[in-house]
Amino acid sequence: MDLNIQGKTALITGSTLGIGKALAARLFREGAKVIVTGRSQASVERTVAELRRLDPLRDVGDLRGIAADLGTAEGAQAALRILEDGPKIDILVNNVGYFEFKPFAEVTDDDWLSMWELNVMSGIRLARAILPGMLERNSGRVIFVSSEVALKPYPQMIHYSVTKTAQVSLARGLAELTKGTQVTVNSVIVGPTQTEGVDTFLEKIGASVGKSLEEVKATFFAPELNGTSLLQRFATAEEIADVIAFLASPLSAAINGVAQRADGGLVRTI
Repeated sequence: MDLNIQGKTALITGSTLGIGKALAARLFREGAKVIVTGRSQASVERTVAELRRLDPLRDVGDLRGIAADLGTAEGAQAALRILEDGPKIDILVNNVGYFEFKPFAEVTDDDWLSMWELNVMSGIRLARAILPGMLERNSGRVIFVSSEVALKPYPQMIHYSVTKTAQVSLARGLAELTKGTQVTVNSVIVGPTQTEGVDTFLEKIGASVGKSLEEVKATFFAPELNGTSLLQRFATAEEIADVIAFLASPLSAAINGVAQRADGGLVRTI
């Protein structure tokens, strides 16, 4: 399917690994100009070089990288200053974030603030700078990558769950500002997905109960844990990227203000 995004410029935060990287690859293959972001210059350069091999004949300017810590106001401003010299952003995907497994009583104020800054404020700061231009041009897509924990908070990940719920609310609120335009703002409720970050997360869970990564994966979809999943496996980063890529395209024009489910049926609601 042609997503009709040739020549569009997409900024994808947290795109040196996992879902973000898979999405960058998908949009680049579709002919979009892609801006990759990550915390370190080395990881950004490595990702750009890897993605460029997907289509080595494309113009060098069609794939760029920005190294910045979007979990700080200074980092976000630094990224925005770099973007001033480039093309206008047509697609903004707020994907950057992190999660951890930690009992509520042990989550400190600093833990809460750190997670809120990266998972929520990074998207707020970028949308605040980029959305007005989209509305002016009457064209654009803003997408927040959320999680099933936005609807089904995990007791050992309450601080993470709160940030994911906030993203869904934020996306819906921003969508209200687009009424009557060709701009849309949506969130994606992502279920368990096989990524490098998830492997690290599961290793920590396994260590807390004396199990290996393979043992944790084998029981992850057991009835007493995530038995409601209809997929009964981890989604691939590419499968989630396909959903986001569709929302980023003109083909999704009728979808706005929606929390799009890509959770494999894990959350048992209609």
